[in-house]
Parts: sequence; structure tokens; C-alpha cells
Amino acid sequence: MFDHNSLRTTIAAGAGSVSSNDIAPILVARSLQGNESELTADGAVSVRTRAFTGRSPKDKFIVRDALTTDSVWWDNSDAMSPADFETLLADAVAALGGLDLFRQDLLAGADPRHQYSVTVLTPSAWHALFIRNLLIRPGEMVATGANPTAVTIVHVPHFRADPARHGCRTDTVIALDMSRNIVIIAGTLYAGEIKKSVFSLFNFHAPRQGVLPMHCSSNLGKQGEAALFFGLSGTGKTTLSNDPERPLIGDDEHGWSADGVFNLEGGCYAKTIKLSDIAEPEIFAATKCFGTVLENVVLDDAKVPDFDDVSLTENTRAAYPIHVLPAIAKGSVGGTPKTVVFLTADAFGVLPPIARLTPDQAVYHFLSGYTAKVAGTERGITEPQATFSACFGAPFMPLHPTVYGEMLAKKLRASGASTWLINTGWTGGGYGVGKRIDIASTRRLLSAALNGELDNMAMRTDELFGFEVPIAVTGINPKLLTPRQTWTDGEAYDRQALHLASLFRANFEKFGANADAAPGPHLI
Repeated sequence: MFDHNSLRTTIAAGAGSVSSNDIAPILVARSLQGNESELTADGAVSVRTRAFTGRSPKDKFIVRDALTTDSVWWDNSDAMSPADFETLLADAVAALGGLDLFRQDLLAGADPRHQYSVTVLTPSAWHALFIRNLLIRPGEMVATGANPTAVTIVHVPHFRADPARHGCRTDTVIALDMSRNIVIIAGTLYAGEIKKSVFSLFNFHAPRQGVLPMHCSSNLGKQGEAALFFGLSGTGKTTLSNDPERPLIGDDEHGWSADGVFNLEGGCYAKTIKLSDIAEPEIFAATKCFGTVLENVVLDDAKVPDFDDVSLTENTRAAYPIHVLPAIAKGSVGGTPKTVVFLTADAFGVLPPIARLTPDQAVYHFLSGYTAKVAGTERGITEPQATFSACFGAPFMPLHPTVYGEMLAKKLRASGASTWLINTGWTGGGYGVGKRIDIASTRRLLSAALNGELDNMAMRTDELFGFEVPIAVTGINPKLLTPRQTWTDGEAYDRQALHLASLFRANFEKFGANADAAPGPHLI
């Protein structure tokens, strides 16, 4: 077994100093002293990540060794040799030499039986604050397991990798050694890389323990039953799971064990683009908390965040500990899920605002991981672009998607959970013609699904996609439930629907499945 303490001691020995487990006020002060950040009018920490305003998935590598060579989905992951990783690690440690470092010893996994002890070493105070906000702080909320899996993250944002020397693609690299649970992050200031590296390790190891790792948010009903919300960025995952009537388990990363659901994290990393106190009051309030990290959010002259300003990036974020929210689940755990929701923002204007899925259809849509985006809308480009990301998080899934799909199928059948596809995208036409489905309607439909109102309601079967759609729901315009009726040109809808169905079928071919037999759309 690898000795993580030895690696951490070696790094500390070469450092100028090491500040261990500083709390938020100290880290805020140190980030200000180091000119890493500035305070907002409310005391949040505002930072810029410069060239990298999002993850760099093409610069992510997994060490190919005896453990990973036959298990990692190499079509989705680039390989690094053990020798190149050793060279990179030695050079990264050397790059930290003489610097003042910040060490955070944290936990990942609210279930003590499936827990990771994560140590992050970084020369950046604000990155230390970020990960302290995002992971579980020992002694808070959850018990520490008897023997958590050790993880060490070496964070060297100022270090530039050498592709010829380190076997990487550019001078930016995120390298994961799954056998020893070591992560090296170099050449990028984007803090999401730290968070997602922990998730990637969990996604590799959890299935071996019978735990389904999930890129989803989760909250609790009145009887302690969990609801899961899967969805890619921009589909409403964080927004819809933040409900004052339903305590939040977590907003992004979870495990589903034999005992129920548990949060991997101790904080939230919410998108803030167009954030308002009316539509998302809980998240808006969190951005005003002392110690919250605002990433690439533009401040006005009075140091007030302008969430409508996307001049730096549309991927503006807020990182805050979960306990600042008004309604959170005790211990960050929940019972066996009763409801599973797949969220999509369909910019083609084809999918209904809600549809019920059979277990087989649920696995199909889980493996598809569909949403649609509109690229460059600020320059008038209005053509929707389909995005398929297996398991609603392919970049973080080291194993083949069917591994996770088969686990989901077993858990859905064992739990009897109902599964719903909710479209938070467009209706009445695609982007540029139709309009976005209003959030009030989405919340009403979600509530009806969660409280069982739709369980015995009359349904129609969609001829093309095969799922069931409610015919009428109290408080909802019936036309909204049948997208074709919201279009002024029914034939144009038919063409767009066939086009989207063909995209689904073409994407699913990579799984080796017969498109005609798969429980997805059937061209008619």
C-alpha cells in the first residue's frame, strides 16, 4: 500500500512553510494578502482563473497500469505511463519547493463506509478555501470512517508541464494515478479540476464496492425518501434540487449504496449566470456569505456581483459550504430513492416538459445523457447543437458507461423508483423561434412527479420516442404537454423531431446496441 504520509512529508520538507487546515477567515485573509482575490461588498471572495474558465478534459490523463489497463474506458480517457507520471510527480513536487503551501485534510463521502481522506497541497490560499468549501470538513455533519481511503492531490497551478518529458498533450495536465490515488493538477487555475478529480477517483473505485457513483443532485421528501436529479450543465440540476420544502442532500456528486444515497461533498459549486434572488433565492443568498468563492464573476464599482455580465465567461460559479443553505439533510444522507429525474434543456423544442420512463428507457436515457446547447448566441448563432454525455458526466466516468448503466438498472428494479425525463428547454419552436419553458411550469410538473400526483394520471404514449406523457396536469396549459401543438407549423415540428430522434440513434450506436431494438426513439 502506498505511503501517502511519506509523499506529504516530502512536499512539506521542501516548502517554505505549510499552513494546515486553516479555517475560512484565515484563508480569506491570506488570499487577500497574496493579491489572489478581492472581497465583494458582502464579504465573498472574488477570483479570476485567467486563461482557463472551465475544465480542460483533453488534458486529463489516467496512469495505465495493471489495475487500469483492462478496466478503464480508454476511448474516453487518455493514458499516461507510470514512468511519465513519476517524472511529472517529481517535477511537480520540485516546483512547490520553497513556496508557502496550504494543506487541507478533508473528507469525501458522507457514508463512513465509503469514505475518502483527501489531502490537498497547494500554494494558493483561495484554492485551499475553495476545496475546504466543497469537501467535507472533519467534525462537521458526518462521522469519519474507521479506515477511509487516502488521496493526495498535488496542486501546482503555476507549473508548466513538458509534453515531451511528461507524456502529456500541452503544458496543462491533470493526471490521476488510480492505483495509488494521487492526483497532479498543473498549468490551470480553474478550481473545478480539484473537485472533479476527487469525483473521478470515486467513479473508478465505487462500483467495486457495489456503490453506483452519480453525477446528480439529491434532496429528501417528508418520509426520508431521496429524489435524484441528473443533468448536464445548464439543465437546472442545482436550481430544481434547491427546494426549501425538501432538504438538500447535495447538489452534484453522490453514491447510491445498498442503504440509500450519500453526498460525496460538503459544499455546492453552483453556476451563477443570470442568477437572481427571485428565481433562485437560496443560491443567491449563498453568494453573499462570507467565505463563498465567486469564480470569474464581474464586480461593479461598488464591488457588487453582476451575474448578468458574461464578459469573462458564461461559466461563472459560486463555491460555498452546504451548511449556508436553509434546508439541508442531516448527515448528508438519504434513504433509497423513490424518484429519479433526468433533466435536459432541449433547444430543438421537441421534447415534452415531462415524460415517464420505463426502467429500460431510463437506462437508455442515462447512457445517452442528452441535452442541447446553442453556441455563440451572443453573436446571433441560433442553430441548436446536440450534446450527449454518457451517464450525464462522461468526462468523469473512467469505466465504460455500460458498467454504470447496468448498476442503475439493477437499482431501479430493486427500489421500484419512478423515472422521469424533464425538459427545461424550449417549446413552440427551437431556440430563436420558440421560448424557454418557464421555471414555474417546470417546478409544478416536478412537484407532481415527486408527490405521486402523476402515478395514476392518464397518459399518452409518444409515437416517436415511446415514453409516456401526461395528458393533463392541474395548473399547466395542456398544449405545453404536447409540444407539436405549441408550434405554429406542425410539419416543421415533425421534421425537427425526426432529426432529434436520428441524433439519439446515431449516438447510441457507440454502445454496440442495435438501434432498432434499443428502447429509444423509433423512426416512423
